[in-house]
Amino acid sequence: MNKSKFKSWYLLSLLIILFLNSCVPTQKAIREENKEVPQQYKNQSSDTVSSASVQWKDFFKDPKLVALIDTALANNQELNIMLQQITRANNEITVKKGEYLPFVNIYAGAEVEKVGEYTRNGAVEHNLNVREDEEFPEPLTDFSVGLSASWELDVWKKLRNGKKAAVLEYLSTIEGKNFMVTNLVSEIASSYYELQALDNQLEIIEQNLDIQQNALKMIRLQKEAARATQLAVRRFEAEVYKNQSNKFKVQQSIVETENKINFLVGRFPQTIERDSDEFIGTPIDTIYTGIPSQLLANRPDIRQAEYELEASKLNVSIARANFYPSVGIKAGVGLQAFKTKYLTSTPESLLYSLVGDVVSPLINRNAIKAEYKNANSRQLQAVFEYEKAILNGYIEVANELSNISNLKESYRLKEEQVNALNESIELSIKLFKSARAEYTEVLFTQREALDSKIEIIETKRDQLLANVKLYQALGGGWNTSM
Repeated sequence: MNKSKFKSWYLLSLLIILFLNSCVPTQKAIREENKEVPQQYKNQSSDTVSSASVQWKDFFKDPKLVALIDTALANNQELNIMLQQITRANNEITVKKGEYLPFVNIYAGAEVEKVGEYTRNGAVEHNLNVREDEEFPEPLTDFSVGLSASWELDVWKKLRNGKKAAVLEYLSTIEGKNFMVTNLVSEIASSYYELQALDNQLEIIEQNLDIQQNALKMIRLQKEAARATQLAVRRFEAEVYKNQSNKFKVQQSIVETENKINFLVGRFPQTIERDSDEFIGTPIDTIYTGIPSQLLANRPDIRQAEYELEASKLNVSIARANFYPSVGIKAGVGLQAFKTKYLTSTPESLLYSLVGDVVSPLINRNAIKAEYKNANSRQLQAVFEYEKAILNGYIEVANELSNISNLKESYRLKEEQVNALNESIELSIKLFKSARAEYTEVLFTQREALDSKIEIIETKRDQLLANVKLYQALGGGWNTSM
């Protein structure tokens, strides 16, 4: 081929490539992620001190609770499953990195072939002497050994972007693990406080049963003295039966809560060690919220969504690069002969090759366009996921701040209610003994006192749970090295 023809083919190939590239669709406008958050939480200062920086071992003061969480972080099955996912994501980085490096293979082969004599190859071989007094071998053997290499030139950075996306996915899985840790820590602490509350409820029911059974004895004596009716006796008996039934319900709740903790810890059912005697007196620590913008750095779910968003942007670039032609190089060098003794005879047995090619999609471009559109949609979806994570984090903190404030006032009022009803029980019994009050007043007072005591235990539990949830919402509980 002369130079003029070569130039013509070169120009034609260049024009075809330019034409194909002109058909690449323009990327749609992508919604920019919104990182704007309010400057501070409602009715909170703009102090940047945040309890999220406190390690969970320092945040929780109960050593038995700390021991449970420590065991769960080592044995929880779901967390260990996530750790394997992190390992897989890390291996994927190595896979993607290897794709834009040359592939070099070593090969060795042996072959035997017999062709028909009355064929072109057979007729030639039959009359061919390799050397003087040495006929062409029949059947023909073939031995080879050598190296082969192939390399796709990453002209459009498709392969490098794939590796970067794999790194971001790996970082995303780490943040997913951190988010799982915060949830695990929060769930165990919440269940532990729930268990302590149930213990106290059971104790209150047993104390109330003693009071009611004493009242039942009294009303029976009153009936024998003709100062009360059988109706009063039966009403008091019904109240005792009711609380005895509630006692079994609470006992079942204790078993289920213990088993929930055992499941989270990764072990078969056993008794959970806890200190429930001082539950009501457990202090409610002050939690510092910092400023809303700190959520972007502290909450693992927000950082996970951010990494997913960055990966989706790279995937759009990868999908766009599929429209461009790929440039590849293939090379090989080795030795080949029909007898092994000739393999080392060089340069006669030496073989080598070098091939360069350019491949561009032509017919099946609709599939590539569809994947490109999907990549754009996934990026837009990742933007919304990121915005949702930020909004959800802010609202969770705002809700728990309000909850803590309202529970504090509710607990103060319930304390006064319990004190008043405890005095009312004694007064109602005294008045009933002196025939100055009806038996129904005694019943209602005892019932209200029991309800109020259980409610104050539940309120105390809710206060502790609200603190745990706020700590979690701020992004605390996952990092032991802050």
